[in-house]
This record gives sequence, C-alpha cells and structure tokens, in this order.
Amino acid sequence: MKNRRDFLKLATAFGAVVVGSSLEAKKSAESLSETDELLRGVSDIHIHAAPDIRARLTDELAFARQAQKAGYKAIMYKSNDFSCHDRAYLIQQALGDFEVYGSLCMNDVVGDKVNVIAAKKATETTGKLCRCIYMPTQNARYAVKLYKQNITPIAVLDERGRVLPEVVQVMEICRDANIIFASGHCSPEESLILAQKAKEVGVQKFVITHANSRDWKLSTDQIKKAIDLGAFIEYCFLPNLWGKGTPLSHFERASEQEFIDFVKIMPQRSFISTDLGQAGMPNPLDGMRRCISLLIKNEIAQKDIDTLVRINPYHLVQI
Repeated sequence: MKNRRDFLKLATAFGAVVVGSSLEAKKSAESLSETDELLRGVSDIHIHAAPDIRARLTDELAFARQAQKAGYKAIMYKSNDFSCHDRAYLIQQALGDFEVYGSLCMNDVVGDKVNVIAAKKATETTGKLCRCIYMPTQNARYAVKLYKQNITPIAVLDERGRVLPEVVQVMEICRDANIIFASGHCSPEESLILAQKAKEVGVQKFVITHANSRDWKLSTDQIKKAIDLGAFIEYCFLPNLWGKGTPLSHFERASEQEFIDFVKIMPQRSFISTDLGQAGMPNPLDGMRRCISLLIKNEIAQKDIDTLVRINPYHLVQI
C-alpha cells in the first residue's frame, strides 16, 4: 500500500463487497421464506440439511426458520448417518411454537445390524421428537447389492424371507411410541413383507418410502397391496427435479405425468415429501411450491392436495 488512505479505500471497497454479498444471500433466503398461500399449513417430513457428511443446501436451524416464516406447520429432518431428533429439540426451543422433528436411520453408524437399543433410546430422548425409525438406507442389503457398494449390508429379512427378530422389536418400539416405522431403501418386495409383519405387530404408522423413486419404485398393484395391509405411501418430488443440468445429473428425471399418476392411486393413504436439501438443488420450499403448482395444473382436487401435503404428513408425526 502506498499510504494509509489507499489501505482504507481498499478496505472500504472489500467491506462493501462482503456486505453486499451477505445482503444478497439474505434477500434470496427471505424471498424463499415469505408466507405463501400455496405453502401455508404444509408439513414436509423428509428433508436433508446440515450438519451432515454430504454437502447440504442449508442447515437445520436456518431452514426451520424459513419454513416457519413461509407458513409451514411442521418439518422432519432425515440424515442417513446421524440422528437428528436431539437437534430438533434445540431448534424447537429456539423457534418456540414451530414443530420440528427428527428421525433415525438404521445404517452402519449404529451397528452392523438393525439396532434395537438405538431405536429405544431415540424414542426416549428429551422432548420425544424422534418421530420415525427408518430401516437401512445406504446400507440396505438391496441397495448394497444393486450398486455393488463396498459397505456393510444390513438385512431386514433372513435367508428364508422372514422378518428378522430385531426388526420386529423395532416395529414394536414404533408401535408403542406411536411413531413411523419406515421401509428405508429396502426393495419393493422386502417392503411388502415388512408391511405384512407391521400389520401383524399392530404398527399404525408403517410407511413405504419414496415409492416413486428410482429402484425403489413400486407398481400400482404393489402400492394397492401395501395400502390394503395398512401402509402409508410416500411420494417424493425430488425425482422430478434431478437429472441433466443438476448436481444429480446421473439420475433420469421423472415426467410430470408419472408423478401425477402415482399420487392419484390412493391419496387418502399417501403423502408427498420433497426429499430435498442437497447442495445445488432447489430449496425445499421452492420444490414444494413447484409440486403443489403441478398438482393444481393437473386438476388434482384441493381436498386431495390437502391430504397429500398437509393432513397425512402432519398426522404421521403426531403422537
């Protein structure tokens, strides 16, 4: 620097850039979180956020604030590698009357098989905000075999196709706590076997997750059979957003018509989640807004839209 005056001019200019960038980021977040009648009363119970080992668009507290401001009724976070119900307790303390819940996935971070103790402790954690126990996702035996991953497969069925004792115990924990028992990344066939066992055990909130997504996609007949067994069916909007030109370009984008065909099958036993939060993908608020707009465009009845994005998902996280 030639002199102190030059230094001050440079510092002032740098400060303006930083402040300008911060204000722009804040403005962008606020534009996503302004109260929107399309989003009022929505509950999205499948959202990914930081902290995580994968890059996420935002963190759990920041998104909860956006969702609260947008008029959401409740949200639930999912991490494939960490529990998030404990953080949900702290977020609820910070936000007051906004409902934030967490979940737990039975992946290898909690052991090399479905961990009954982990499930039990999750349901007993302060606030009792763990509202879903997922069967293995990344470590599901089906997923490990399908994608030839060099990670520990975690089974839910034995070699004869019977539900393992520890899985039944977790079903009983979910039944007694009145929370969701979810299929995770099990195959469609495994999910139907789990649905049958869940009915026998008396689970009231058995969910087959992302039934419209990739290799977990169920046929119409499988969906109807699962519903006959008492299951709720989750449809995620993420497959309609990924694909060419996105950070998830290796997945083929689903058509709008395919999504509409799925949600029409039996909306009274179904719900929609965004499954968003990945870095570089749309904000979950924008994803949900686009989803609801698509439902309206395709003349889905308002009572069915309310059931899919407001009534059923909220019911599932209540105890």
